[in-house]
Amino acid sequence: MPLFHIHGLMATTLAPLGAGGSIYCTPGFNALKFFGWLDDARPTYYTAVPTMHQAILARAGRNRDTIDRTDLRFIRSSSASLPPQVMAELEGTFDAPVVEAYAMTEASHQMTCNPLPPGERKPGTVGPAAGPEVSIMDEVGAHLSAGEVGEIVIRGLNVTEGYEKNPGANAEAFTDGWFRTGDQGRMDDDGYVTITGRLKEIINRGGEKISPREVDEALMDHPAVQQVVAFAVPHGKLGEDVAAAVSRPAWPIAHWMSVVIITYHSGHFLQAVAYASSRLFPVAFVNRKAISNP
Repeated sequence: MPLFHIHGLMATTLAPLGAGGSIYCTPGFNALKFFGWLDDARPTYYTAVPTMHQAILARAGRNRDTIDRTDLRFIRSSSASLPPQVMAELEGTFDAPVVEAYAMTEASHQMTCNPLPPGERKPGTVGPAAGPEVSIMDEVGAHLSAGEVGEIVIRGLNVTEGYEKNPGANAEAFTDGWFRTGDQGRMDDDGYVTITGRLKEIINRGGEKISPREVDEALMDHPAVQQVVAFAVPHGKLGEDVAAAVSRPAWPIAHWMSVVIITYHSGHFLQAVAYASSRLFPVAFVNRKAISNP
C-alpha cells in the first residue's frame, strides 16, 4: 500500500513498527513482482485492497512453489469491500485466515475488524468495533436496533474533531458527537457490521433502494466474472436503473446476470452491461459515479 494512503501509513507501516515488528518496503504494488518479494521477505502477514488481492490471485497458479514456502499467519483486507468469493479463494490459495477490516482517514484508519482465529470471522462483514464506538443511525439521529439498515456512525479518541475551515461539512458530518461515515450498513446481534453501500451510491429505482454492493456480490458468484462494479444509470420513468461493468469475462454472461438480478431484486433486469478487456479497477476505492459517467 502507498504511504500517502491511510491504509499504507497506519496498517502497513506504523502498526507493525509500533508492535516491535519490521516492514518490507517495495517501490509500489506490482502483481508480477509480488511473489518474488514474498519469497524474499517471508512476511507473517500482508495487507492490501481487494483489487490487489484479485491481481495476486490471478497469478497465484504460476507461483505455487513460492506460496508453498510462505508461512503467512493471516492476510488482511481493507479500504474497499472484499467479495466473499475472493476471501474464500485467498484462504484456499494461501492456507491462511483472511480478516476484513473497515477503515477511513477520519478515524485514523481502523474502525472495525474481523478477529483472528479462534475468534469468529463472518465473511461479508467487516467485523465488530475495533477502536472507536460504532453504531447505526437513521436520518434524524436515532440509533437503530440490530438488523436495521442505516448510516454507520463512529465516535472515539481516534476520530477527527472536524474538517479545517469547513463549518458546512462539519455540520453535516456530526450528530450529537457521532461522526457520520456516509456508509450504509447494519449491525447484527454480535456487533458485526455489514456495509451495504455508500449512501450517495445507493440506486433508487422508482423508489426501491438497491445496494450496488449486493449486485456486485451476486455477479461475483459467476466463475467468468473477475471484477464487477454495479452503478446507477438514468431511466426516463424510474429515475434510475441498475447497470454493471464487468472485467474480462471468459464468455458472454448477460443472460445469466439477468437471471441473478431476477433472483435478488424482484424481477428487475440489469439495464446495461459493459465489458472491459483489461483489469477494470486498479485503485483502492472504486468510484461508481465516475464509472457511470466515463
